[in-house]
Amino acid sequence: MKVLIIGSGARESAIAWKYSKSKCVSGVFIAPGNAGTDKIGTNLNIDPFDFNAIIEACQSHKIDAVFVGPEAPLSAGIVDALQAKGIYAIGPNKEAAQLESSKTFSKQFMLRHNLPTAKAWEFADPALFENHVKSLSGKWVVKKNGLAAGKGVLESDNQAEMIAFGNEILKSDTLIIEEFLAGYEISVFVLSDGKNYIVLPPCSDFKKAKENDLGPNTGGMGSICPVPWVNSELKKNIRHNIIEPTMEGLKMDGINYKGIVYIGLMITQEGPKILEYNVRFGDPETQVLLPVIDIDFGDLTHSLIEGTIQNIPVSENEKSAVGVVIAAEGYPGPYKKNQPVTIDENLSESDALVFHASTIVENGQVLTKGGRCFSVVGMGKDTIDAAVKAYEHIDKVCFPGSWYRKDIGKKFFMDEDI
Repeated sequence: MKVLIIGSGARESAIAWKYSKSKCVSGVFIAPGNAGTDKIGTNLNIDPFDFNAIIEACQSHKIDAVFVGPEAPLSAGIVDALQAKGIYAIGPNKEAAQLESSKTFSKQFMLRHNLPTAKAWEFADPALFENHVKSLSGKWVVKKNGLAAGKGVLESDNQAEMIAFGNEILKSDTLIIEEFLAGYEISVFVLSDGKNYIVLPPCSDFKKAKENDLGPNTGGMGSICPVPWVNSELKKNIRHNIIEPTMEGLKMDGINYKGIVYIGLMITQEGPKILEYNVRFGDPETQVLLPVIDIDFGDLTHSLIEGTIQNIPVSENEKSAVGVVIAAEGYPGPYKKNQPVTIDENLSESDALVFHASTIVENGQVLTKGGRCFSVVGMGKDTIDAAVKAYEHIDKVCFPGSWYRKDIGKKFFMDEDI
């Protein structure tokens, strides 16, 4: 089997790495890929939105399946374009991708199927939005309706801040205001072949830029898998009250969902509540999820194509993973690019995993191109051990202005309170 992975981030690096371990995959291609994936497979210099070029590459390289990493090409209809040419793609079609591309669509879906979630109001008019905000007290959440790479969200109890943030969104999009939910967040990933599905171990990511979950939202500064606080009872609750009605709701709405359903949950005192749906693997969650599951991704892809996903056993390898994101100076605001990177070549997978994100090679030198540049993943017997290993090796990846959070995973073994 030959596979093509669409994207250039650390998520796609992890997916390419997982495919490279498969016994039944003979070729791994990545479009456009990065400096790290170039060592795992074959990079193709193709824009993820150039559907014709992607189709031509699939035909010329005899690709059996395309794994779409990012949400934007999915929302633009890449799966529809590939399917029209008889090319199998892992990911939902454009209609189903609205679960992520439209907060309004997903919220209406949750309410229609009586799924537990926060109360919400939608606004398109600045005056109505401002009047509503002025009637509020306490902390609320303002969300951009469309795609925002994880950064179109503000949690605040400051009316002026909410109005300013919302008015900026309303220049080009609609928004929703949600009640603020207290608790801790986890991410659950469901893989569906359109008829059946399997559930992967939960992860938890750290979205805030600063330690102790402070500062502005980012695309994610680190993640852990599994989540120590998620016991068997909570897993059953999530499956019964969240996953099963979500998947049944998709069928009831006539959505033949093939691909990944990412369910972002807040675990509150009242139980799990849905924060959002995404339609692909998370970043940085993928970087810690894939190392702890013993699934051959070639076999997994065959099962998705054949509609037999239920026959794939989900086996955890009894290890924990902690991933720490190394970001560029200035991120999540305007950040510096083209910074030269030094990586300790003696670093092996037994020490830590290093996944590139949006890096390139020019004249033999690795350079940064994105805001989040690397994920360093430590593996251990538990979260504490994995965190120690991640931070022991993180300084082996160096570039000017690089920074990272120093507390990824800490709250799960330092604080007993929800």
